[in-house]
Amino acid sequence: MTFDLPLRGAGGEPVDFHRTIHSHGLIALSPNDVPDEGDSLRMPLRLSGGRSTVIEIRPGAPGFARVTASGALRGAAVQAELTARVRRIMHLDGDYSEFYRVAAGDPELRWVTRGAGRFVHSATLFEDVVKTICTTNCTWSATIRMTDALVAGLGEPVRGVRGARLFPTPQAMVKAGEAWYRDVARTGYRGAYLRAIATSVARGEIDLDALEDTPPEQLPDEALEKRLLELPGVGPYAAAHIMMLMGRYSRPVLDSSTRPRYARLSGRKPRSDAAIVRRFKPYGRFAGLAFWCYVTSDWLDDNGLS
Repeated sequence: MTFDLPLRGAGGEPVDFHRTIHSHGLIALSPNDVPDEGDSLRMPLRLSGGRSTVIEIRPGAPGFARVTASGALRGAAVQAELTARVRRIMHLDGDYSEFYRVAAGDPELRWVTRGAGRFVHSATLFEDVVKTICTTNCTWSATIRMTDALVAGLGEPVRGVRGARLFPTPQAMVKAGEAWYRDVARTGYRGAYLRAIATSVARGEIDLDALEDTPPEQLPDEALEKRLLELPGVGPYAAAHIMMLMGRYSRPVLDSSTRPRYARLSGRKPRSDAAIVRRFKPYGRFAGLAFWCYVTSDWLDDNGLS
């Protein structure tokens, strides 16, 4: 099945395909694939009715993305489900016009108004939470190793697509014993956190989907951050990152990588995190997104994609 989606946000603003696909590194972790040339995103998905597929999202005609799904999928209902899933993955239902309005007056971030800023989402929030925890206090190569092991060891195969596996379900992650996390996935102290979160989700004690679907009017960012900080292994950095993946952009992702990048790109070392927060305060609920775009502004330039 193949269809096209308009690359426009809810406020009519443009969406830059490459900047969206390369918005952050987690989206390239297993079971997803983002080729080095940056022309597409491949992602396995579970669908209703127990089916699964691998979608490929790539540029289509100007102003459109082309979506192709593997398998013998057909019918309006399936296309509607896939359309909704891809719109969620690319945050196409978000309105970024306010963010662009402020950025238009910021010489250092004016470039984002061409369609940058959307954080591409994993297939589920559970996957994003697990991957975020796998980034804490370790090298990127260790994060890749851990997520590769989770998918290869616990993920189900996608029928009809050789080598493709889905991200593991919470139930599958619960069944894997402590020894598996220690000796096979080598997750270190994170193994206990991953199993605890998977157990809570599998038992219905935590409903991550409901948490994500609750609008800011009912669950303000302060309350959402508090809920996320209650999850095992989630501290301020992880909470801010998960919120960004949910389309909540008020918290800057401040860690050992972004702080020095800000200092290098700005040509000055801020005396405190508060100084960084003040720099992006005019962006309001998009302050964290403005900071992220600032510290990643040279990502695509470095790769020859912008």
